[in-house]
Amino acid sequence: MEVKLKDTERIDDLQLKGLKIIQDKNGFCFGIDAVLLANFAKVKKRAKVVDLGTGTGIIPVLIAGKSEAEKIVGVEIQEEVWAMANRTVKLNDLQDRVEIVKGDIKTIDKQLEVHGYHVATSNPPYMHMNGIQNPNDKKAISRHEVLCNLEDVIRAASRLVMPRGKFFMIHRPIRLVDIVTLGRKYNLEPKVIQFVHPRANKAPNLVLVEFTKDGRPELKILDPLYVYDENGNYTKEIEEIYANENIGE
Repeated sequence: MEVKLKDTERIDDLQLKGLKIIQDKNGFCFGIDAVLLANFAKVKKRAKVVDLGTGTGIIPVLIAGKSEAEKIVGVEIQEEVWAMANRTVKLNDLQDRVEIVKGDIKTIDKQLEVHGYHVATSNPPYMHMNGIQNPNDKKAISRHEVLCNLEDVIRAASRLVMPRGKFFMIHRPIRLVDIVTLGRKYNLEPKVIQFVHPRANKAPNLVLVEFTKDGRPELKILDPLYVYDENGNYTKEIEEIYANENIGE
């Protein structure tokens, strides 16, 4: 289906079952963290999925392409970004499986079915509000906790996933204590953690976490994931993830 683009927008080919995504070069474009999260999330056949803070809709689109999920709902509060993500859904003729809802994560349980989803995902803003010059800037909202914070995201995930449901999130390792503490506060038990390092001799700068709603305490730490090798090229593991998603660079 053809859609109209604004002057600052472009269509990127994901090279995954013909799927494409609309992005604004002046806005926040998706990065490797979204790809890692979509690969990390375990989505079973006929699952209902909700993505909190969906932005351009990249995670719902990737999950639609790589899984047999029955329904994937993306939640986005910014009007302009929500509209762009909706155009991406129409561009890919995914209206029967993917829905982008305009809503506030802090009150989304009043719009969506409580405990109605098998899986929740989120690639939330990583940074605190400190130093924000323009809190209305789209990039600032995507990167900083302007409109929601970590607790808002975890609380929403807990409200929306069903008992024994899964919540998958990517964040910064410096927030790991907060992530685990807040998860348990809202009955989301951390079950799997994987640290992502820029390269082998560098500290991790991302962490992937899998929670189970009402799960038993038992945590598995996966082998670390290194993004670049000593020559500055993607490692074999990252190349395999991109191959699995079939995302073009």
